[in-house]
Amino acid sequence: MIKVQLFINGVWRDSSDGRTLPILNPATEEQIGTLAHASKADLDEALDAADQGFKTWRATSAFDRYKLIRKAAHILRSRCDEIARVMTQEQGKPLAEANIETLGAADTADWMAEEGRRTYGRIVPARGEGIYQLVIREPVGPVAAFTPWNFPINQIIRKLCAALATGCSIIIKAPEDTPASPAELIRCFADAGIPKGVIGLVYGVPSEISEYLIPHPVIRKITFTGSTAVGKMLAGLAGQHMKRATMELGGHAPVFVFDDADINVASRTMSAFKARNAGQVCVSPTRFLVHEKVFDNFVEKYTAGIKAIKVGNGLDAGVTMGPLVSERRVQAIDAMVGDARQKGGEILTGGNRMGNKGYFFEPTVVTNVSRDMQMMNEEPFGPVSLMIPFGDFDEAIEEANRLPFGLAAYAWTSSAKTAQALGAKVETGMMTINHLGLALPEVPFGGVKDSGYGSEGGTEALEAYLNTKFVSQSSV
Repeated sequence: MIKVQLFINGVWRDSSDGRTLPILNPATEEQIGTLAHASKADLDEALDAADQGFKTWRATSAFDRYKLIRKAAHILRSRCDEIARVMTQEQGKPLAEANIETLGAADTADWMAEEGRRTYGRIVPARGEGIYQLVIREPVGPVAAFTPWNFPINQIIRKLCAALATGCSIIIKAPEDTPASPAELIRCFADAGIPKGVIGLVYGVPSEISEYLIPHPVIRKITFTGSTAVGKMLAGLAGQHMKRATMELGGHAPVFVFDDADINVASRTMSAFKARNAGQVCVSPTRFLVHEKVFDNFVEKYTAGIKAIKVGNGLDAGVTMGPLVSERRVQAIDAMVGDARQKGGEILTGGNRMGNKGYFFEPTVVTNVSRDMQMMNEEPFGPVSLMIPFGDFDEAIEEANRLPFGLAAYAWTSSAKTAQALGAKVETGMMTINHLGLALPEVPFGGVKDSGYGSEGGTEALEAYLNTKFVSQSSV
């Protein structure tokens, strides 16, 4: 049995009142462990520790911070196999995906550690003699981070390392559905020698923790990844207290397939990508806008790729898609597919729950869709693909931009003119054309409209953790 504890002021410990929550394996529905449920007293201790930890960490040189983060990344790589196995057990994704996520997190840590050494200020030429005008970059202060269950390590590492690289302390409210792999991630940083109080890790009732941490005067910034509905509430709460916020929220990604695209490559690439984490990905391709000239050909080949996905326990060899994370996700997807059926949707493959044990759902392809279907307006967050024919460029753009979301978009075309027009016209924070090029540590990652604001990748990710101070000094 896995026992996940809180990490407060450099100490792993149970909650002060002894409360725990169960950890379930979504492939078997069996309890595999427990996690500590933080009380208000635990949160107060975490806040005090973060306050003191910030004073220590901001006084640590950027070079020394860099060395400790790089050391943690090295430890993370050395423990990849065991951490990935824990992630698969609690989250469900295939072991290969869990390994990629863990190793990718180490790459992110390395990159942000390096970038933290380059958070330069500048000197602005003055108008008078003997005057120095300095622009100084300073850490914003203790951070409260709220992370989701779909990428238990990936979503934490971006927030954690952006904070650490810039000199901030951080309290992480990690996901209760998948708590063990985040704990092992934090253990790597603790074992690397990060000073006590710089990192805190808590679990509990999400609304209770957010409503307590965000208004607290110790916290100077929040960062959240999750649904748009929750993100709006947290952003509003942060705004009431003038707290800086980064919001990485939901999406409903369109995929453009034009008649000049390589249909074989597009269908093969996108069907495999749709299976990633059982579609439980904020940038998962969902609305496939396919030119009517190649619609039947693409749908046939894409559906064949979807049918070839092997669904099962992520620990089993050959499995390419695991279960959904919980019973509530199965019920949500089942309801959306049922709504599509009722409104005339044709299910080409899938559409049903699988088996009597575990939270498995068949990879699903739907055609004959209409705009009044629930899944055409709300993010399915599961293994469902919607096929929509279009006749001309403007028609496709209108559908892509119809929804209030704008996180990611994909396109396949051999025309440079079309590619340029897509980059200009699609309302999205990220777009990748003729390949999969999102989510690298060195590139921006974030959305527009109801998909949030701010970035969790690239140099832009560190900007949100820094204050800009202007100092004008005369030698006279």
